[in-house]
Amino acid sequence: MKVVFAGTPEFAAVALQSLHEAGFEIPLVLTQPDRPAGRGMQLQPSAVKQYALSQGIEVLQPLSLRMDSKDPQRAEEAKAAHDRLLATPYDVMVVAAYGLILPRSTLDIKPCLNIHGSLLPRWRGAAPIHRAIEAGDAETGITIMQMEEGLDTGPMLLIERVAIEDSDTTGSLHDKLAALGGKMIVDALNKLQAGQLPATVQPEEGVNYAAKISKEEAALDFTQSAVEISRKIRAFNPFPGAHGTVNGVSVKLWGAEVADANGPAGKVLSADAQHGIVVACGTGALRLTQLQKPGGKRLPAAEFIKGFPLEGLHFN
Repeated sequence: MKVVFAGTPEFAAVALQSLHEAGFEIPLVLTQPDRPAGRGMQLQPSAVKQYALSQGIEVLQPLSLRMDSKDPQRAEEAKAAHDRLLATPYDVMVVAAYGLILPRSTLDIKPCLNIHGSLLPRWRGAAPIHRAIEAGDAETGITIMQMEEGLDTGPMLLIERVAIEDSDTTGSLHDKLAALGGKMIVDALNKLQAGQLPATVQPEEGVNYAAKISKEEAALDFTQSAVEISRKIRAFNPFPGAHGTVNGVSVKLWGAEVADANGPAGKVLSADAQHGIVVACGTGALRLTQLQKPGGKRLPAAEFIKGFPLEGLHFN
């Protein structure tokens, strides 16, 4: 079976590697254009592009796949990509976190299967892992689905569940789901070859959307409950990094535990080696375990307060 692959970040690169190592022929990979990154803001290839090139797989990086785009450059690149797909012999397209919308013209060429990081129809959209943790979901998983023009609305082909542990961050849960997605897409294509991949229409009940994460959301509101804030800290780790402001300084909070204490929302109730950094919330309190000041490194609480005293201060 010949597979065209479309994806961009590490989540997708894991799936691409799984398909390649399973012996599927991959004549073409689509990924987003190189983006500036790092302190020098140099153009960096996506994780998918890096893996594809390391294996000698041809890579296309169109700005868009919409041939009806009003932007002449995007329309031209989309037409070239469409023509390349038509000229490429393949049986199925696999899509994982590509970041570009596939128009009907692409979906109509060959069947398109998507690796989605949630238990559909819950958390359709761009940030299913973040939103599941933020909402306090007990579980999530991977859904392999048949793509259609709607946003993650296509029939479900395979689904597997993963428990969300109290210690999970978006980073740790991402890695679990990426590995599971790589395994499941190999299983799905093997079943497809054998004619044993039935489709199930998504239920109408339980639909919700995982909106893209904005940096503005990372500013914590300490009038919320300790449970809500702790979920946000985990959900926004590693990106964009939850933060609070102390004496006008934005401090990123990378780890926290719910503590049995009360006080005015945002007040630092303790900040010493014996009790740790405990901050009162709207309901309950948080014991902060890992923090970072601007330009500094992530530090355990005991190390952080040596260079940044917090006793008696307030988080805003």
